[in-house]
Amino acid sequence: MTVTEDRAKDRRPAGPGDDVPGLRTPPHDMIAEQAVLGSMLLSKDAIADVVDQIGREDFYRPVHQAIYASILDLYGRGEPADAVTVAADLGRRGQLVRIGGAPYLTDLLQAVPTAASARFYAGIVAQKSTMRRLAAAGTRIAAWGYNDAEGEDVDTVVDQAQQEIYNVTETRRSAGSGFMSFGELLPSTLDEIDSLSNGQANNAVLTGFQDLDELTNGLQPGQLIVIGARPGAGKSTLAMDIMRHCSLRHGKPSVIFSLEMSQNEIMMRIISAQASIKLADIRSGRCSDDDWTRMARMMADHAEAPLFIDDSPNLTLMEIRAKARRLKQKHGLALIVVDYLQLMTGAGRNAHSREQEVAEYSRSLKLLAKDVDVPVIALSQLNRKAEERHDKRPQLADLRESGGVEQDSDMVILIHRPDAYDRDDPRGGEADLILAKNRHGSTKTVSICHQLHFSRFADMARFS
Repeated sequence: MTVTEDRAKDRRPAGPGDDVPGLRTPPHDMIAEQAVLGSMLLSKDAIADVVDQIGREDFYRPVHQAIYASILDLYGRGEPADAVTVAADLGRRGQLVRIGGAPYLTDLLQAVPTAASARFYAGIVAQKSTMRRLAAAGTRIAAWGYNDAEGEDVDTVVDQAQQEIYNVTETRRSAGSGFMSFGELLPSTLDEIDSLSNGQANNAVLTGFQDLDELTNGLQPGQLIVIGARPGAGKSTLAMDIMRHCSLRHGKPSVIFSLEMSQNEIMMRIISAQASIKLADIRSGRCSDDDWTRMARMMADHAEAPLFIDDSPNLTLMEIRAKARRLKQKHGLALIVVDYLQLMTGAGRNAHSREQEVAEYSRSLKLLAKDVDVPVIALSQLNRKAEERHDKRPQLADLRESGGVEQDSDMVILIHRPDAYDRDDPRGGEADLILAKNRHGSTKTVSICHQLHFSRFADMARFS
């Protein structure tokens, strides 16, 4: 069958961009594409139905992409978008001859009997577009698998392959998502309110600090929580306290992506906190027999705890996202910790300033929290401004290269230790968790005690 005969069979007007006979072509539905465009030319209501389902790149034929762009441009300016106005607009752009002239627009109108089914046609176009992206991703992945001349690390190639598939699924999910009515949302919302009224925190991750949990109702899925402090104040320690409570006490999987400490260093801190063995003794090898006994007991109790540590150097955001998704598929996941924000690489490669770069990191972490549907704790350094104040208390503006960090975060916890600046301070041994931002509640300061020789914080009442 010739190309001309095939056009006649499918009622497709002649025009550039058709497939070459004998070659395997990517998935597409030419009739559906024409029906979408014809519906849009017939009715502005059809434009509104289509625009939230598909974009310009979802059309297979370049000429259809040009027509779609012209229709949306006219519609966006509040002008009529019919065969006459679109032909004039394409003529001004120098694209009218390329699409087959004004007769092709007339053929599009004649190809669809009614605009009422525009959304259905758009769904077909969207499905074919997804299949094309999947096929293209598969081709790239296959090329990486066969081409080992570059000598790339296998794990890096696997992460890139997962990112390719993620991009396809994420685009598909974004295209298919939209608003829901009050009535549609009501049942799930009432279920959540009911579970909260019964003392159930749903999928929230409790921090283990009673006053903080009462103030925040725990860390909710999709939230970005920033813990900020000056070096040595204990931000990593606080994050690991929350991880221990999540995974060792409640058995919920958590992972820390450490860009600063090694796996062994993190394990030593966790063992010190959990077994009440001085961290200095563990590091120096001066553990007593009693220390070894407590360590053995702790290992026996928590050897199967779902707490994961990744200390891969120079982790990019793409790698963190791919690993987090893989971990959730294999083990489930309740909490992600990134230590720390200013050491991240990858997202801000096109940023024009360090502040913009860190802002891109924080935005990407917020998107990660929503995508994986778990709370993400990001640790952040504070600048020196707090040390210049009389009371040394940190403020929200002290976040280094804060930029979009304040905007993207749902919660910001700042750590203040009075005895870090004055050993004789009457509040020696205490620490303040300053809830400087709480998108879903009030801001307040929670006082706890620090036992940094055991690499942990604790509620005041527990060790008073």
